[in-house]
Amino acid sequence: MISIQNLNKIYKTKSGVVNGVDNVSLEVKKGEIFGIVGYSGAGKSSLLRCINLLERPTSGRITVDGLDLTKLRRENLRQARLKIGMIFQHFYLISQKTVFENIAFALKAANMPQAKRKKRVEELLKMVGLADKRDVYPSQLSGGQKQRVAIARALANNPTVLLCDEATSALDPTTTKSILNLLKKINQELNITIVLITHEMNVVKEICHRMAIMQDGRVIEEGSVYEIFAKPQTDLTKEFISSVVSFDIPEAIYKECEGPIVKVTFRGTVAGEGVISDTLQQFQVKGNFLHGSIEYIQDLPLGIFIMELRGQKEEIHKAISYIKNREAEVEVIQHGL
Repeated sequence: MISIQNLNKIYKTKSGVVNGVDNVSLEVKKGEIFGIVGYSGAGKSSLLRCINLLERPTSGRITVDGLDLTKLRRENLRQARLKIGMIFQHFYLISQKTVFENIAFALKAANMPQAKRKKRVEELLKMVGLADKRDVYPSQLSGGQKQRVAIARALANNPTVLLCDEATSALDPTTTKSILNLLKKINQELNITIVLITHEMNVVKEICHRMAIMQDGRVIEEGSVYEIFAKPQTDLTKEFISSVVSFDIPEAIYKECEGPIVKVTFRGTVAGEGVISDTLQQFQVKGNFLHGSIEYIQDLPLGIFIMELRGQKEEIHKAISYIKNREAEVEVIQHGL
């Protein structure tokens, strides 16, 4: 659906040359929600804006729905862009126009006949839950309502791709959840491919199928959201995940533990099985739970538990081997005294 190949975007600044996007290659599948995560300056906004050529790449290729956008001339590129909707953090609504007029403006710009505009706008307002706000002005709307208008405007021309540039960063947690639910609904009902950038792992965890982590213009990790949460490979990814799934334990607790402390990770259906209780029943080992939780990512459980194991060394080794054989990952994070 979206193919990004060896993409580079170089900016010339007073202080020198900056590589905003550094040799990035990604594939986004049709109908999926793909998240791009990174801190400010990581290059994620530059990458997103290259996808619809709001930023023209210095080199590389962007193919959307089989069209290489980097090779299209002005008119053909304009037509291709009609199939790529975009929403922003700060909404960018026209304050002098009503909700209805803001959405209709996108249709007018695409030369849709006036007779068809009214029906299309009303369809969109119903879709985003703002049918009763058609005649009000942006200043009369909440942040979440403004973003819903922006989403309706982005969907006006029946795009196949929706790009979201920090679409929930300016919203409170409750409103963020409602907007994410709307995006999920749009993805499922209209089969629109969504690419969103964010610095919030909760957003990715909530709705994305796959994701990429960016740092200094490069993609440093990529994969399914579930696998990245279950087994992050880089320190930055682990840092992002810790903002959502934290297992910080006070140092004083560690000092009180005499046996080895292990971190046990269960993936998929195994997370719902009684592996730990089975282990403690079968071996002469006592377990002291220090932390744990089961997260649900894309409706799949991911269980992570931290516990102290007490008993004879041989029994502890047997218990750890048993847990591993039950398709769990065991990491010893502190050896016993």
